[in-house]
Amino acid sequence: MNKTFERAALAAVLSAAALLAPAAHAGVAVSVTIAPPPLPYYVQPPIPGDGYLWTPGYWSWDPATGDYVWVPGTWVLPPAVGLLWTPGWWGFVGGAYVWHAGYWGPHVGYYGGIRYGYGYDGHGYRGGRWEHGRFAYDRAFNNVPHGRVHAFYGRPNPVFRPGAAHESFNGPGSHFHAPPTRDEQRWTAAPHGEPTPAQMAHEHRAYGVPQQRMGSNHGLPPTAATVRPGGFGEPGV
Repeated sequence: MNKTFERAALAAVLSAAALLAPAAHAGVAVSVTIAPPPLPYYVQPPIPGDGYLWTPGYWSWDPATGDYVWVPGTWVLPPAVGLLWTPGWWGFVGGAYVWHAGYWGPHVGYYGGIRYGYGYDGHGYRGGRWEHGRFAYDRAFNNVPHGRVHAFYGRPNPVFRPGAAHESFNGPGSHFHAPPTRDEQRWTAAPHGEPTPAQMAHEHRAYGVPQQRMGSNHGLPPTAATVRPGGFGEPGV
């Protein structure tokens, strides 16, 4: 990413942060004593069209019911050109599991080393890159059917999430202990934008589906991923 493009992306982050700051995000400042369930193994649905970026699914804590809810992975339109998604993650520290909410920024910051798959292999994002204002997809990490997007590279078969070491948190009791790199620390501390309204509505929709709750599905949610935010029940789910 060249300096001019990076400055434009940072300006977009600041603008997005200013617009979204008043909105409450259900995943902020959550600390619980119950470990989140392992990540379910699922197949990424096909990309709906150009410009969408993949955001991994995650277990969210619902304090109203005292239960975890699986928020499906989904394809999302970023709030501005040049932005990338840093997934949220659970970390075990001081006897509690603490949720660190995801965000948009010109770089992918630290997300606990969690291997969410589809390009999110624990550090950074390998699923594609911004090129001259357009996102180019690596087909080795994305389900990109022929004709859906204009810029792509790599092998045509998506790489599914690894089946081993699939805990959904960082810390004791998990395979994931990697600390942030110096760059990840810097990028995480930099200004960034909150989840988009579509992403927050997607999480809220998951809260309203009883079958998405861990107490109901025992760690195997019926809807693990959707084509678009809120797209429960759509073809391709």
